[in-house]
Amino acid sequence: MKKNIFQLQMFGRYGKNAYLCSTRTPKPLYNAQIGGRFFIYTMTVNFDKSYTSPESIIGILYERGLNIDDHSLAVNILRNVGYYRFSAYLYPFLTLPKERHLFKQGSHFSRAWELYRFDKKLRMLLFNEIEKIEVALRSTVANMVAEETGNIFWMTDSSLFANEDKFRKTMALVDKELKGSKEDFIKHFKNKYSNDYPPAWMLVEILPLGIVTRIYDNLADNALRKKIAARFLLPVPVFSSWITIITLVRNTCCHHSRVWNKENAITPMLLKKTPYRWISKQISPNRTFYDVCILKWFIDIISPENDMKGHLKNLLSDFPHVDIAAMGFPKNWEEEPLWK
Repeated sequence: MKKNIFQLQMFGRYGKNAYLCSTRTPKPLYNAQIGGRFFIYTMTVNFDKSYTSPESIIGILYERGLNIDDHSLAVNILRNVGYYRFSAYLYPFLTLPKERHLFKQGSHFSRAWELYRFDKKLRMLLFNEIEKIEVALRSTVANMVAEETGNIFWMTDSSLFANEDKFRKTMALVDKELKGSKEDFIKHFKNKYSNDYPPAWMLVEILPLGIVTRIYDNLADNALRKKIAARFLLPVPVFSSWITIITLVRNTCCHHSRVWNKENAITPMLLKKTPYRWISKQISPNRTFYDVCILKWFIDIISPENDMKGHLKNLLSDFPHVDIAAMGFPKNWEEEPLWK
């Protein structure tokens, strides 16, 4: 099939005309409003952009309307941070349509740099709380199942899991982590004991949180899964969903990626009934504030005397120009039941 651009007549919410591109591999798309089945085609082209020096980029940004208060500092920032990473913090300052890459009147490079530094400190704050949650989750899952089943090697016992195929795939990941581990306690276990695997409380320490979540989700005993979730005052589906969100936020922080106004790729499950203080239903579950609230929920249970609210307030006061509404913060967020 030759690559070309064609016009597809569609009605409904797509409007009278929709322009799609074709390529060799069509992808089917189903839509109840349109009815039937049709194919969307995408056209790929060669990446033809060349390298541009930080000095040249600063010049281009200036021509597009961005105020550069300190040229040398701006060049140094791009040299060390990289324009591709930094451009995400320039994006809020662009005029509509964003594709023109023109800046709003009064936009300053220093404000984008301030936003970058805020995001860095936000990641540090969140990761500090996630560390406490992750340690508690590992300990709870490993030890509670061992206690209930009497099997200290339960993580590698196929009889305790619901889906055999999922168990095999998880074990492949476990084997990879165990083989590559350089931890002294793992080396000591291998040298001293003949068991194929360490006990659960030891094995869980070298597994990524995502693997621990997979292990939990595949437990055959639903009553046991409920007991683990109840430790954090949550039903099983919400517990599994929120652990996934925590894992995604953790990975974002670890890779130094943008957090402050990022939209969730996976929508966390909503908590409808709770014996504990939560937040208003109108708050978007797809924004950063909802993720922060999930962390606060766990932290309040793990460490009731925590000062997460104080740390968050201090961070926001240090960066008064940051638009917290873009993060999903409601007005008077401190008055939400969870944060009182």
